[in-house]
Amino acid sequence: MTHATPETVFTYGSPQLKFGTGASAEIGYDLAGLGARRALVVTDPGISATGLPQRVGEQMKAYDVTAVVFDGVHVEPTDESMRAAVEFARANGPFDAIVAVGGGSSIDTAKAVNLLTTNDGDLMDYLNAPVGAGRAPSNPLLPLVAVPTTTGTGAESTTVCVLDVLSLKVKTGISHARLRPTLAVVDPDLMMTQPAGVTAAAGMDILCHALESYTARPYTSYARKEPSQRVPYCGANPISDMWSEKALSLLAGSFRQAVAHGEDTLARGDMAFAATFAGLGFGNAGVHIPHANAYPIAGRVRGFHPQGYPADEAMVPHGMAVSLTAPEAFRYTFDAAPERHLRAARLLAPGVEETGEERDLLPRVLADLMRDIGIPAGIGEVGYTTADIPDLVDGALKQQRLLATAPKEPSAEDLTGIFERSITLW
Repeated sequence: MTHATPETVFTYGSPQLKFGTGASAEIGYDLAGLGARRALVVTDPGISATGLPQRVGEQMKAYDVTAVVFDGVHVEPTDESMRAAVEFARANGPFDAIVAVGGGSSIDTAKAVNLLTTNDGDLMDYLNAPVGAGRAPSNPLLPLVAVPTTTGTGAESTTVCVLDVLSLKVKTGISHARLRPTLAVVDPDLMMTQPAGVTAAAGMDILCHALESYTARPYTSYARKEPSQRVPYCGANPISDMWSEKALSLLAGSFRQAVAHGEDTLARGDMAFAATFAGLGFGNAGVHIPHANAYPIAGRVRGFHPQGYPADEAMVPHGMAVSLTAPEAFRYTFDAAPERHLRAARLLAPGVEETGEERDLLPRVLADLMRDIGIPAGIGEVGYTTADIPDLVDGALKQQRLLATAPKEPSAEDLTGIFERSITLW
């Protein structure tokens, strides 16, 4: 019997990073340095109403860069909304750079626009298998500058864009190294007006990015691959571990404060750092079960309306959806790496009282935090019952790219148990 040779190589990638108060005023300078003269600014109606994208566009003029603003991004993007953005770009182009101003929805939509205005084919050609064809882009993409206005997704650091496929009622994505932004411009001033509900939900996305990449299967557990076969998500590695640990430490001191006191500039700055650091971690190591479960939770929502988000449609925000099965997912994965689960809990809650079974520590720390910041107490509070679980499990099992990163390979029965125990978390 022959055994596969274990992997000995991991890859690490990141965008250029510009961080600090006032950084967004310098985007024109940065674009000019990239050789850009005509940029498409991608944003959503809510951010557009603040005037921020228009201001960024005006500031570009000083460097002879012309901006065209598309403000039709759908919060929690769909295949339909992304196709509309692509059509706008095709009709109003050509452009030689793209600037995303907003949360993960705007940044992910900009990634899709960038891909489909530089490469042929349809969105479905590039979506992860088995939902789509999993095709890789053949042509280089334009320079993409990502300017986050929420502290959460880490989309400014990553190689993925996420969307709902409406006809299938499933959330999936596109993953390729060429989707990673060229430059991330992180300006904490842009995040000061983020509502408490958005701060809480998006912050749970930061937290789960850090926890999932930290507990992902190690890169050495994979079979050795040829260079052309290596994917951006290569498993936990020493560099991603460093970013994840730092993100957890920042969240320990800032998360509750940023939700309760959004005017606290220090807490906001720490959350912005944590979002970027966690993105630099999971954008290379990968995420696993909580994110796989989140896709059907968000994609099959019926009547839940979260605070701080547009009131005209039902949604479970991505970060909230990720968090709702996280305590039970980490209880399940504990056996694969007990020391990592325990260290993560201690980083997130220094001085936590360690009573009871060790496997319960991280779930307890997570549940305490979620309760404190107003996250629903399980999938039951966003409208799901035990009757929905088979459908949710089926949706999660479609996320094989994510589940392959889990430190334990979950069966349908394992996922069923995680969802059942997540109906009510406390």
